[in-house]
Amino acid sequence: MSAPTVSPAATRTGTADFATVETPIGPFTTLVAGDGAVLAAGWTANPEELRGLVHATLRPRDLRARADLGAVTTAVTDYHRGDLTAIDTVVVRQRSGEFLSHAWDVLRTVPAGHPISYTAFAARAGRPAATRAAAGACARNAAALFVPCHRILRTDGTLGGFRWGLPAKRWLLDHESAA
Repeated sequence: MSAPTVSPAATRTGTADFATVETPIGPFTTLVAGDGAVLAAGWTANPEELRGLVHATLRPRDLRARADLGAVTTAVTDYHRGDLTAIDTVVVRQRSGEFLSHAWDVLRTVPAGHPISYTAFAARAGRPAATRAAAGACARNAAALFVPCHRILRTDGTLGGFRWGLPAKRWLLDHESAA
């Protein structure tokens, strides 16, 4: 069972913490709000790159480096070591319009090892004719891994786009299918 993407009436935060861990596909940085909710994440060592992905109303003014983010860092490490459910209960906070927010929640229900097409994703999100909007939800997802947009493929089964590169997407899908 996935933890929902949370979008409470939060305001722009003062400081967010971040930590970077090494993974088999490169450095992975997570940016978290003061309450521990993930604001952004991805395969980069540059927290500023992630800050730019956070919705303006949630974007922190300052970033503070930490060696570890507790349960969030543990989930990232455990996932890359093979516990594919480790990321499922981590709270994520993203903000956008109604469809994107709903689509991000739906992404969290796509099980590891069972990727679906953008068309199937659009249907699951309640808008079967909105394949481009579904693809847009993947493209605008700031919390990679925790909101697993890498599990969405083109209708012909090819990879499609991925902010962190197609080799990373291929690794993630192979990692999940091997489990």
